[in-house]
Amino acid sequence: MAEASIVLQSALFPTLSPFHKLHRDQHSTLSFPSPAVARRRQVVHCSVSAGEAMRRASVEEDSPEISWGCEVDSVENATSLQRWLSDSGLPPQKMAIDKVSIGERGLVASKNIRKGEKLLFVPPSLVITSDSKWSKPEAGELMKRYDVPDWPLLATYLISEASLGNDSVWYNYISALPRQPYSLLYWTRAELDRYLEASQIRERAIERVTNVLGTYDDLRSRIFSKHPLLFPEEVFNVETFIWSFGILFSRLVRLPSMDGRFALVPWADMLNHNCEVKTFLDYDKSSKGVVFTTDRPYQPGEQVFISYGNKSNGELLLSYGFVPGEGTNPSDSVELSVSLRKTDKCYKEKLDALRKHGLTTPQCFPIRVTGWPLELMAYAYLVASPSDMRNRFDEMAAAASNKSTTKKDIKFPEIEEEALQFILDSCEASISKYSKFLQASGSMDLDITSPKQLNRRVFLKQLAVDLCNSERRILYRAQYILRRRLRDIRSGELKALRLFNGLRNLFK
Repeated sequence: MAEASIVLQSALFPTLSPFHKLHRDQHSTLSFPSPAVARRRQVVHCSVSAGEAMRRASVEEDSPEISWGCEVDSVENATSLQRWLSDSGLPPQKMAIDKVSIGERGLVASKNIRKGEKLLFVPPSLVITSDSKWSKPEAGELMKRYDVPDWPLLATYLISEASLGNDSVWYNYISALPRQPYSLLYWTRAELDRYLEASQIRERAIERVTNVLGTYDDLRSRIFSKHPLLFPEEVFNVETFIWSFGILFSRLVRLPSMDGRFALVPWADMLNHNCEVKTFLDYDKSSKGVVFTTDRPYQPGEQVFISYGNKSNGELLLSYGFVPGEGTNPSDSVELSVSLRKTDKCYKEKLDALRKHGLTTPQCFPIRVTGWPLELMAYAYLVASPSDMRNRFDEMAAAASNKSTTKKDIKFPEIEEEALQFILDSCEASISKYSKFLQASGSMDLDITSPKQLNRRVFLKQLAVDLCNSERRILYRAQYILRRRLRDIRSGELKALRLFNGLRNLFK
């Protein structure tokens, strides 16, 4: 459904909730560097509200298209890319571009490929990084003079090179990029509200668009407006930045063996994702190229896959615009939103304890088919704790934060039942939202008369239905486990009470 990319970040800036990072490996987390680490003086700031950002980001049917790139299923442009790469130093490949059933375009084995074989060997000269030479060197020098971080620097670089057409060394690569990447950046606010109302991915999509447009506003006010000859508005505008960030979110890779550098790797980014594949891109110092090592054999004609990281279905939709089949993603999870009770007599004390450790209310935690994190249990203990446990509030809040070194596996048997019941109630409230959406989804598009608009809405709705089904499935599993544990606790208490009464009767 979505075209290739490699392992990349699921958010432009660090997310509001620290728990989005709990179950990611080193390959799947990219972020802007912190001001202290990255640059010396100025950093990019966000300055627009979510509502305004989403209004400006709305992609209507009559919106002008980007003038470069190609249709997402164009094999001709990708074939031209392969010829150009070969002429530019890419060694002979055991794969070729073709239309595929998963991803529209993909790399297909042209020869037998063994398990454990290294493929690609893309040399650094054919890789785009923040150090790549600009066709307009004065524009690149100005961006670096303003200490623009890597992500917005690369986004601006991509637009600059794309606007030059065949005068850019990257013309063949940019011509093979999709004119409109699959991305939630292209969903209107109304579509996000309508189709993702039950999922926490909606909030993250709004946050992402806000960040992208805030980044553009900052660059425009600080740099572009002051240097219109280098950065004309007809080229460097909202539409082109949504395109460039859509490309970065879906294709940028972090290469650990190249000092963790962020890079666009032409040809390699035609590889599609498979949830069962565990192989990633990296720079191979011995062969001096970007490679990946297959974890299975491939026969000629078979599509070759790579992993985009241990991402949930929601994260895959957020960055790449597709949702794997229900039950096929072992890394799938759902964000469960939990909150303190405002009727709690200790509400302010508990909220202060959470804020001290970087948390708030509501707070989101990832739920997997295999269970929930210890941090969620600690948060539930805090919610369930009575006033006579106020001396433990800070300990519970610290254990609920993944920033703390405090032992997280804390136990409070006296309030465990109440804590588990709180998590169960939260799960069931979330399940109710998913069920309500899924029941209403059949009649959502009856007000659409334009066939083109209908096709778009049906496509988006199907993605949302697939996501909601997969996330609700995880919640159902959590509900089952919680009910079993509560039943065991309550039956154990009943047995203990019966034993106590029996002994009391005996001594009477």
